[in-house]
Amino acid sequence: MQEDKPLWAPSDAFIRQTPMYQFMQWSAERIGREFADYDDFHAWSIKDRAGFWSAVWDYCSVKGDKGDVVLENGDIMLEARFFPKAKLNFAENLLSGSGDGDAIIFRGEDKAEDRWSWDRLTSAVSRLQQAFRARGIGEGDRIAAMMPNMPETVALMLAAASLGAIWSSCSPDFGEQGVLDRFGQIEPKLFIAVDGYWYNGKKQDVAEKVKAVSAKLGSPLVVVTYAGDAEALAAAVPGASTLANLVAPYEAKAIEFVPLPFSHPLYILFSSGTTGVPKCIVHSAGGTLLQHLKEHRFHCGLQEAEKLFYFTTCGWMMWNWLVSGLASGATLCLYDGSPFHPDGNILFNYAEEERFAIFGTSAKFIDAVRKGGLTPKTTHDLSSLRLITSTGSPLSPEGFTFVYEGIKADVHLASISGGTDIVSCFVLGNPVKPVWRGEIQGPGLGLAVDVWDDEGHPVREEKGELVCTKAFPSMPVMFWNDPDGAKYRAAYFERFDNIWCHGDFAEWTAHGGLIIHGRSDATLNPGGVRIGTAEIYNQVEQMEEVLEALCIGQEWDDDVRVVLFVRLAAGRSLDDALEKAIKTRIRVGASPRHVPAKVIVVADIPRTKSGKIVELAVREVVHGRPVKNKEALANPEALELFAGLADLQS
Repeated sequence: MQEDKPLWAPSDAFIRQTPMYQFMQWSAERIGREFADYDDFHAWSIKDRAGFWSAVWDYCSVKGDKGDVVLENGDIMLEARFFPKAKLNFAENLLSGSGDGDAIIFRGEDKAEDRWSWDRLTSAVSRLQQAFRARGIGEGDRIAAMMPNMPETVALMLAAASLGAIWSSCSPDFGEQGVLDRFGQIEPKLFIAVDGYWYNGKKQDVAEKVKAVSAKLGSPLVVVTYAGDAEALAAAVPGASTLANLVAPYEAKAIEFVPLPFSHPLYILFSSGTTGVPKCIVHSAGGTLLQHLKEHRFHCGLQEAEKLFYFTTCGWMMWNWLVSGLASGATLCLYDGSPFHPDGNILFNYAEEERFAIFGTSAKFIDAVRKGGLTPKTTHDLSSLRLITSTGSPLSPEGFTFVYEGIKADVHLASISGGTDIVSCFVLGNPVKPVWRGEIQGPGLGLAVDVWDDEGHPVREEKGELVCTKAFPSMPVMFWNDPDGAKYRAAYFERFDNIWCHGDFAEWTAHGGLIIHGRSDATLNPGGVRIGTAEIYNQVEQMEEVLEALCIGQEWDDDVRVVLFVRLAAGRSLDDALEKAIKTRIRVGASPRHVPAKVIVVADIPRTKSGKIVELAVREVVHGRPVKNKEALANPEALELFAGLADLQS
């Protein structure tokens, strides 16, 4: 259904004061031409990528030597090289402030609070750098961390990056095998782990897990205190040290930032799929920095000293995205623990008390707040909040409406989508354009995003594959343990020659925005018609009886039939009337082809650590096939609920 009025539209005065508009004007003057509007500016950014990315470097005052070449082999995706002669250090660019102003604010549920000034952060990084160097850590060495989202984690990462070491992290709620599946592949020179953490008000003990992982990795262990057990845990592991003892011999001094190539590896991130051992995706320092600066400064309008919050763990790429906010001089607001302890107001309390400018969360969180009957708009002073971002899964049209009706009427809502693969966004918010219900505002600057049909033809207002047709700086450097690049090519370039195929099922809208209909590999294909699962969720999850849903295609009678699993609200049961109501809602709101052949109640729905439901894993279980990477799941036991269901045998 075409909406005739946007949910939010920036005024001319608002537009003119945005960093996006100011950068557009600055770029126009720099190259001696005018841009008619944002779309004209975006078209230039992908036509002249060298000119655009050079402008981002200069406008954002990147610290380093840019070199005299911006782009080599730009027409060949896998051979393109941005800033091949540049030298920079990622940590130097993030340690952009000084003094006693807040660099990081931290809350760990209702158990911990802390504030780190820029001077405290710089001092900690200096001491850590010296300790790492004394341990023989240098360029290309891996440091693996099983840590909460706390200030020490940021300092540890920056110390690693200052030396050219490669950082990789996961959250402490990962199981032993999940940690080993990731870190075991990259052979870290140092393993850093927390001594425990808090969730739902309860202390979570990790001692036995840390001991087992440390022994199997064979890497020296450093234990960070949070739950008060660091010394006991370190004493129980031969050769282990607490973080306090590690840095005790060193006084803070000037940090020595090692100048490194633009493409030098910075992070190893891991795919969260459940179809095999996680892929180890290696991202560059330069590509990550420039892409995040562009997204923060222009698409989010982030300015110095503003408060930037994202609800994330250290096992999700949004943590890497969040910490880059330091490069813009922002104050990071970190939170670790449950977003619903002691109740669903905890994050809005934090936003009110610390005066967040940007509140980042997931579509699932917004839906949970809505279904919980909360209305922060009436209970909290969110006057400082100018941007809400949502990712993790597509935000439903009803989710868009709720943000404006239940959270804040005058706010820029940006649904964003990209992923671990590019440690950033392909499509995201734009402060100089209106927000339309159910739509992502558009592609990021410098990214040649399109939607193609199966034959590789661009399509408009029709579903297809989300692609990127030109190389961009935040493409992975490589996959770890993929010497000939076969896994990398298979992941993105097998569908279309020399074209990045992202694996999202997407659609351009009449407004020039995009809708993500789910993952391509999870799309349903009954009778040969492709259906995005998000289209079904957008209908059924609006019903008060349904808390959550998951949809798969079941191979049946030489075709595929749509099967919908639902988790119901307390006190509800799936009688004939409710099943009919679900099917009617889907038929009317989506189409007759979307109506499931079966509706089945389940007690829980499996999801990844970052909250994404795992349709592919459920599909494998239903068909009696093994699921390999269960450790990627927050609740792997939920998969058992889908095995051998009698309702699926007829």
